[in-house]
Amino acid sequence: MSKEFLHILRIADTDIDGTLKVSYALTKIKGIGIQLAHAILQKTNINPQARIGFLSEAEAKKLEDIITNPTKHGFPGWLLNRPKDIETGKDIHLIGPDLELRVKSDIEELKKTRSWRGYRHAYGLKVRGQKTRTTGRSGKAMGVRKKALMRRGAK
Repeated sequence: MSKEFLHILRIADTDIDGTLKVSYALTKIKGIGIQLAHAILQKTNINPQARIGFLSEAEAKKLEDIITNPTKHGFPGWLLNRPKDIETGKDIHLIGPDLELRVKSDIEELKKTRSWRGYRHAYGLKVRGQKTRTTGRSGKAMGVRKKALMRRGAK
């Protein structure tokens, strides 16, 4: 029985290259990391080493069903990207543009409440406690000024 190979597969509104292995192909969907991808493949009994282009339509539908609603399939809250959501209080998992929109709204909320993280986001500084003395200098003038070089050269 020969399976038809799909060069591009569409899962959860994302185009995925059919030549990738299934476990890494799922990570191309925004909001799904390698750990969640492996958990999804264990739940569906799909070989993670197989190429995603060789999956049948039924297997692709099963993957999409689990990706869109992982809590319905018994995934623990710590594996989801929004455990105990601020607005609903439930464990939810967002993917694609929904995730991007929610992250932007969270950052805007931090800015509006004038929290320290919001302040750092607003001024384009590092947010998570990294050092800023030598790194993160893009867009700013650095180095020695020309006037200082001229004075030193005149001596």
